[in-house]
Amino acid sequence: MNSLITKLAIGQEVNQVNGGGNDLVGNITSILSQVIAVLGLVCVVVMIVGGVTYMTSSGDAGKVKKGKDTILYGLIGLVICVLAFALVNWVIGSILEQ
Repeated sequence: MNSLITKLAIGQEVNQVNGGGNDLVGNITSILSQVIAVLGLVCVVVMIVGGVTYMTSSGDAGKVKKGKDTILYGLIGLVICVLAFALVNWVIGSILEQ
């Protein structure tokens, strides 16, 4: 993780993605991709926590509902992250074509 942060700070990761150019669009794409990846990971963790809550509810209706809702919110967040990633790549792709 530390080497990834170091690469992003000095622009090495961006250079590999864009074939050597250290431009603003490449930096923005790289940063947004990393942020969306972290948010997607958070959504998966939220779904796992919801699943554990659901499994350990012992039939308590309130805990069952809380677990199901947490899983649903994590799934919605994951869908939003995937759509955001696709939208960012599409917008950046259309900017680079011009």
